[in-house]
Amino acid sequence: MTKWSTKSLSGWGRYPVIQAQCARPSDRDETISIVQDAPSPLISHGMGRSYGDAALLEDGKVILTRNLNHMLAFDEANGLLTCEAGVTLEEIINTFLPRGFFPPVVPGTQFVTIGGAIGCNIHGKNHHHDGCFGDHVTKMELLLANGDVVTVSPTEHKELFWATIGGMGLTGVILNATIKLTPVKSGEIDVETIRVENLDHFFEVSAESADFTHVVSWIDTVATGKNMGRGVFMRGRYSNSTATSESGGVDRLASAIGKLANGKSFNSNLLLNRFTVRAFNEAYFRKEKKGCVKSMTNYKPFFFPLDAVANWNYIYGPRGFLQYQFVVPSRDAVREALKLVSSSKEASFLSVIKEFGDKDHGGLSFPQKGITLAMDFPNTGKPLFKLFEKLDQLVLEAGGRIYLGKDARLPSKHVAAMYSDLDTWKDTRKKYDPNGLFASDLARRLDLL
Repeated sequence: MTKWSTKSLSGWGRYPVIQAQCARPSDRDETISIVQDAPSPLISHGMGRSYGDAALLEDGKVILTRNLNHMLAFDEANGLLTCEAGVTLEEIINTFLPRGFFPPVVPGTQFVTIGGAIGCNIHGKNHHHDGCFGDHVTKMELLLANGDVVTVSPTEHKELFWATIGGMGLTGVILNATIKLTPVKSGEIDVETIRVENLDHFFEVSAESADFTHVVSWIDTVATGKNMGRGVFMRGRYSNSTATSESGGVDRLASAIGKLANGKSFNSNLLLNRFTVRAFNEAYFRKEKKGCVKSMTNYKPFFFPLDAVANWNYIYGPRGFLQYQFVVPSRDAVREALKLVSSSKEASFLSVIKEFGDKDHGGLSFPQKGITLAMDFPNTGKPLFKLFEKLDQLVLEAGGRIYLGKDARLPSKHVAAMYSDLDTWKDTRKKYDPNGLFASDLARRLDLL
């Protein structure tokens, strides 16, 4: 019999924090039984790396999926891995990198389950080249609200498949998925690091970097005037070499943040403010040499620099932090967003900018063609929310959208304008879950059910 217990849960931003009834099913059969016997709404919860309330449900039941962590099959000739939804990217890398394969798309952390990667349709540094995680999923087994298990794919139950890709866990429980891994020669990355002096320079370097599979730039959102948008641009490809890695910009970023973070020792939100962030940004920017610096680095500091810093989300203090990530088609809108942030009293400690490719899956999937900017802010309450309201309006007017996998406070009135395919997605979800068994605090806040 399934054991339920009350646990304190939050996303990675540690805001909001809720009390929830949780169960950790031991296997597939118990998971199916939970849904078949469900007395109240449910949501799946993996590693808790979505930042806000996407995998939270305060007055319902939360299924903790980490025990669904088995590799089921691997077709080495085609790189097709079938695994349960609780398997993490880290586990896939540790198992298959020695065999010459790597996950096709990874976010900024390897501590993400396959179910979470699909539910948020995660993107990475290679969106312009390889699209989103969902582009590499060939099929899934999905546990529906009526207790049935169905196979969904781009050809079977097609509409349900694409509603589940990026569907924030609201179409059912993903039991397992088949993903096409990327063949690689090694776990090393050939990297070029370029110090960009302002936003115009960033766009110049970005345009010159289309042939690189992976690109991203750290950006100083506090800088103003001629320095607005300055940062450190990193572009790379999987290396054919097995030589020893050298230190590069991504290694130095992890090291710098590691010196600030010390487990869970921060008990104040005052450590990170405009003055400390300005000083950190200045020092980090000046450490980078002008011109293009070539190096080779291991995949961990390139893809997952902050994974080396335990509990880095605690550096923001007990009130947690909020990430604001948006995508807009207009460069002018990015410039205006930077002006809003730099002129406010709020300070984003970690900020990254990159350009997306043209793949837009509709539904609740976030990426669309344009420029995406992600900014992490200490939770200062009303002042921060006021800034976000101004940014919301700018994003709306520019024809952009907010990433729901990072969101904790977007008003429901904005969602339909940002996600033009929302009604179609809702119709599909309701077809397979007419009574709204699968729910979350995010879904209720944004009126997605």
